[in-house]
Parts: sequence; structure tokens; C-alpha cells
Amino acid sequence: MNKDLFIGILTSGGDASGMNAAIRAVTRAAIYNGFRVKGIYRGYEGLIAGEVKEITTEDVSNIIQRGGTILKTARSKEFTTPEGRRKAYDVLKRENIGYLVIIGGDGSLTGARLFADEYPDVVCIGLPGTIDNDLCGTDTTIGYDTALNTIVECVDKIRDTATSHERIFFVEVMGRDAGFLAQNSAIASGAEAAIIPEDKTDVDQLEQFISRGFRKTKNSSIVIVSESPKDGGAMHYAERVRKEYPQYEVRVSILGHLQRGGAPSAGDRILASRLGEAAVQAILEEQRNVMMGIRDNEIVYVPFSEAIKRDKPIDKNLIRVLDELSI
Repeated sequence: MNKDLFIGILTSGGDASGMNAAIRAVTRAAIYNGFRVKGIYRGYEGLIAGEVKEITTEDVSNIIQRGGTILKTARSKEFTTPEGRRKAYDVLKRENIGYLVIIGGDGSLTGARLFADEYPDVVCIGLPGTIDNDLCGTDTTIGYDTALNTIVECVDKIRDTATSHERIFFVEVMGRDAGFLAQNSAIASGAEAAIIPEDKTDVDQLEQFISRGFRKTKNSSIVIVSESPKDGGAMHYAERVRKEYPQYEVRVSILGHLQRGGAPSAGDRILASRLGEAAVQAILEEQRNVMMGIRDNEIVYVPFSEAIKRDKPIDKNLIRVLDELSI
């Protein structure tokens, strides 16, 4: 460990509420422990372009409550190439950055793993910043709780309209190929069903919903649908209802990017603060190539290879809970 080297921080991929809280925590914990810090703007793309500036405790004042990321973010095709990563490395050496904290999701940490393997003299530490909650080795990710609460607030309002007009509403939520947002927002909002990619059975999920709930006892329903292309999204299921069950009036609401924004919840602020401070502790302990995670409310070090190696399993008990409570 060499405190003459800077700690660099970047946010990459999709933004998530709580990223600013993580930036603040890393910056202040680093300075408290004798390091200096540089912010890297626009993720890996900005790193390649040399968009780097030293940041102080004052620079991260009054940001813990803000959504998005003050360091901006971007997706970088160039960083996926060896040539792009070489350019990034040259910038880090020029800026005297020996420790790199990456706040992002699966794609961001995949890039970090590749970079760390190629340039082992740079210590890479990851923070799980994604609303999808799809990184392994951690119970939850920065931004997930805020997005979940945003979805529930929206669904509560949609239900008023669904009930007034006796309609089926298919509400599409984010999550990529992970159904955590869909399944848990369905439980929290009292929705009648969730259609998620992890519920891989031979039973037609739409037919099961129609026969079990809506057709028997209900004149309006909310179905939360994961955006996953594996299932076709909310529009696919709405079209099926129009064709197969024309007696029902159907509407679709795609929540889109409003799920990403907004002030982070208290849970996300605390999580981001704990993980950001832990990232500096990991550097002090000479850890490398790990993502900071949380399991059973304890901070853990998760190797990059474990964090990104497979699909994170959803608790199948959640599917049973929703089935039983939506009758």
C-alpha cells in the first residue's frame, strides 16, 4: 500500500440512486485515512479520454441526498478492447492513480476484472451499484431499494385507475434478465401476479394468472412484468390477452427510466456509505480485485469472478408468497 498514490473513483453503466452517497463515502474515508482522491468523469469512457480531477471533502458535500451521479456515467465500447484498456492504464499512470474504485453493475465489474488481470499493479475495488440487484455475493445492491420503492409508489397510483375502470394493467419494470424488482414490487404493491424470467416452469404464467385470479373473482388486476426479452415484456402479454381473452380490457404501463432517478432511500444511503467506507478499508488491508458486498448485514469481500460469474438466484419462496396472497 502506497499513500503517495491517488485513489480514483468512477461510476459506470446505468446510474443508480445512492451512487453519490458511495462517492462521498469513498472520498471522505480515503482522505480520513491519509489518501488523496481523484474523480474520473463519464466512467471508463472518461478514463480513456483523461477526464480526471482531484476531489476533496468539500466537493462531495451536500450530495448524499441526490440521485444520479456527480461523476456522470457512460457505457464504453472502447474499454471492452485491449487497446482501450491500455489507454485507460496510461491515464491512470499519468495521473498517479494506483487504486481504482469502480461503482457499477455486472458490465462495469466485468470490465474491472479484465483490467485488473491485465494490469495487476493497479488495485481494483468494486462497489455494487445497480438497480437490478443481479450481482452475486451480496444480498442487495446500491440503488435497488430506491427503485423498488419508486415502482411501488407508481403501482399504487395505477391501481386506482385499474379499479375505477375494471381493467387489467400490465406494468413493465426494469431488471434486465433478473426478476428481483418485478417479484418484490408485486408483493409490496399487492399485485395479482409477477411474470419474471426466473419462474421457469412448463405452466403458462399468463394462463395461470387468468384462471387462478382474475377470471374467478376479480374485475381489475395488476400484473408486474419484467422487461426481460426472454418473456417479451408487457406488450407481449397484453397482446396475448387481447387475442386470447378479448372480453378483458387491457392497458400497458412501461415505467422506464423514472425507476432510476430520485433521491436515494435511507436504506440505499446507509448501504452506499458502508460499502464506500469498506472499499477504503479493503485498500488498507491490501485486498485487490474484489467487490464489496453485504451478507446478513455484514460487509464481505467478493472476488470479481464470483460477483459476475452466474445469474443470481431469486428466492423461490417469494413466488409462493405472491401466489398465496393474490387469491
